[in-house]
Amino acid sequence: MFDYAASTLPTAVVNEIIQQQTEEIERRIRVLRDGAALPALAGRTVVLVDDGIVMGSTVRAGIALCRKQDARRIIVASPVASPATADELTDLADDVVIVEKPRSFRAVAQVYQNWYDVPDEEVVAIMRKFARRQA
Repeated sequence: MFDYAASTLPTAVVNEIIQQQTEEIERRIRVLRDGAALPALAGRTVVLVDDGIVMGSTVRAGIALCRKQDARRIIVASPVASPATADELTDLADDVVIVEKPRSFRAVAQVYQNWYDVPDEEVVAIMRKFARRQA
């Protein structure tokens, strides 16, 4: 958890960042999940997949959510991660599968031939295609 007392940022700046991130989470729920709630995770195995893990903030938040929702097992999977973060995640998840842990890790993009930020429209199209296959 963030320690406000130890922060070198002014409280107003921290609060603004929290507000911006909250708005972004709400936007993503609206756009990527069409406002739908997460499926029930209790008693289920959850695989958290990330295109690359640097500091692990997003994955850590996902693990915490899954634990809070009583997931039975949590597996983290990624093609690349910093070695230190990958090691730290083994204490948080039930299993961690990382394909590459470069010693001189600088950025996720360094292991991809064609790196780009996937636009929301592409994510939604992939999710719709998957949903049609499941139907």
